Amino acid sequence: MTGHDCDSCGLSTLPVRHDVVVALAGNPNSGKSTLFNALTGLRQRVGNWSGTTVSRAEGTYRLDGTAYRVVDLPGVTSFWAAGAEERVAAEFLLGAEADVTVVVVDALRLERHLYLVLQLLRITRRVVVALNMIDEAERAGVVVDVRHLNRELGVPVVPVVARTARGVDALLAAVATTAREPRAPGGTDVEEFSDDLVTATFADAERLATEAVGTSGRAPLRTFDQWLDRALTHRVWGFATMGAMFFGVFWLTIAGAAVPSDLLFALLVDHGHPLVRGLLTGIGAPGWLVGLTADGVYLGTAWVIAVMLPPMAIFFPLFTLLEDFGYLPRVAFNLDRLFHGSGAHGKQALTMMMGYGCNAAGVTATRIIDSPRERLIAIVTNNFSICNGRWPTLILMGTVFVGSVVPPVWAGVVGAATVVAVAVLGVVVTLAVSWLLSRTVLRGEVSVYSLELPPYRRPQLWRTIYVSLIDRTVKVLRRAVVMAAPAGALIWIIGNVDVGGVSVAVHLVRGLDPVGMLLGLNGVVLLAYVVAVPANEIVVPAILMLTLAASGTGPAGVLIDASDTQAYTVLAHVGGWTVLTAVNLMLLSLLHNPCSTTILTIWKETRSLRWTSTATLLPLALGVLVTFTTATLARWL
Repeated sequence: MTGHDCDSCGLSTLPVRHDVVVALAGNPNSGKSTLFNALTGLRQRVGNWSGTTVSRAEGTYRLDGTAYRVVDLPGVTSFWAAGAEERVAAEFLLGAEADVTVVVVDALRLERHLYLVLQLLRITRRVVVALNMIDEAERAGVVVDVRHLNRELGVPVVPVVARTARGVDALLAAVATTAREPRAPGGTDVEEFSDDLVTATFADAERLATEAVGTSGRAPLRTFDQWLDRALTHRVWGFATMGAMFFGVFWLTIAGAAVPSDLLFALLVDHGHPLVRGLLTGIGAPGWLVGLTADGVYLGTAWVIAVMLPPMAIFFPLFTLLEDFGYLPRVAFNLDRLFHGSGAHGKQALTMMMGYGCNAAGVTATRIIDSPRERLIAIVTNNFSICNGRWPTLILMGTVFVGSVVPPVWAGVVGAATVVAVAVLGVVVTLAVSWLLSRTVLRGEVSVYSLELPPYRRPQLWRTIYVSLIDRTVKVLRRAVVMAAPAGALIWIIGNVDVGGVSVAVHLVRGLDPVGMLLGLNGVVLLAYVVAVPANEIVVPAILMLTLAASGTGPAGVLIDASDTQAYTVLAHVGGWTVLTAVNLMLLSLLHNPCSTTILTIWKETRSLRWTSTATLLPLALGVLVTFTTATLARWL
């Protein structure tokens, strides 16, 4: 599950109307979230733990007339560590809010996971152990003596396979039985644990695992996983595979979104826009209200939905499938050396990739980084990942301008290579800025962390697609639409309010032209980026509208749609654009301030005006510097 940054969701003050509260605990990659989904289905709510940015998920289920509320605790390796996740998990359990705690352990990593179980039993005895991934243990030739664990731990141990719901009924029965047992006195406070106790607990976990784990006498069937890891984590082939994998994801996203975007555009803009205008005119609305509502608010919102929804509906499920398969931890493993060398956290690789779908989601994903210093580095640099809203600009410029300088047979290849080059440049800038921040305002030791590579698992295709669409795509789209509506209204206003017989838009374009020319751009581009701060998706239509308005040949304040050929005609012949203009627009698209949705998310995650301003202005300053340098070199040459 992916948490959101809404502090007003009210999860911490939910009225408790359930008979039994079940806490779900476990190590990262133990299958805890999969079991949570198996227990609760889609009856879930996601928010933050009170006073923190740690995600909190809750769900419900009913059994034999009893209502159960399941609280998914953060995945932790120890309740005795000092991280935010460990703190909120321990405080919840020590507060005796849970009637039963289900702790999920990996049958193939029993010793490490029993360490957490033994800690938990010092806090509460109302525990059920879910021995997960028992099927993978069987395939590996590993046999776990469940009865022995039952006797030694003194609590129910239930073998389960969370992803197929095998054993879940037995687990629910054990939870119900444990919930009816009388409560024992409160457990040991986390602060009371000593080094000697930690050492003794490790020793007990090792002894229990040694006694309970045996082999079936047949050869383990894990050669495929081992072969795959040798390729995917190789010092050379690991990067080559990673590049090919994500090129495939981006290509599928871009190519697959073309037809759905066209269909949505036809529905919402070609047919929906005249319908909205007709309805408003039919009820006698004044002309200014018809223009503001239909040509401004509605058209701006429709543009965002048509452009943003199809790519997100493809990208997020693909990304989630890679995550469920177990590939993303391998990516973090491969990139760890690069990010470590730049003074950043290895997990920043994962948050950077989330930013390719949406920078707001990428900023939220930085919660997986425990170090405040390294988390700030990840937040400040996430905008260098190209989000969905910026792909249309890059693709258009790469196709119709850069591709035009080579023979037509090579135009598509050169255009695609240009877009990929900008994406690679974004990674280089991320590493460079991370290095600079870690050696100036965010100095500190680079964190050492353990990254457990989970076994490869077959993704649950349809469930993953459905949940990722609901949990990620719709959430991000909703925030973008909220921001796009006022942007559309603003574009209409500046295009229709005249000062001295000339629209405000034209005045602003003329005023910004000198600065734009210094940057190898023009006033139209600068104004388009100002009015498109709420949503990058409307940059291209805003540029086309402002170009025609400034030349006196287009409708006032109405976002324009055009084919690639028509866009080239408008920009090159009417706007006087050159290849330099297109290249610098691509660079500015990479290096400019985040959209307002991302800025708001940065503020909510940091609660710092200083770092929100830094994350907003630093990319813009780099964009100005790079485009000015490019334009200056082009003039000299």
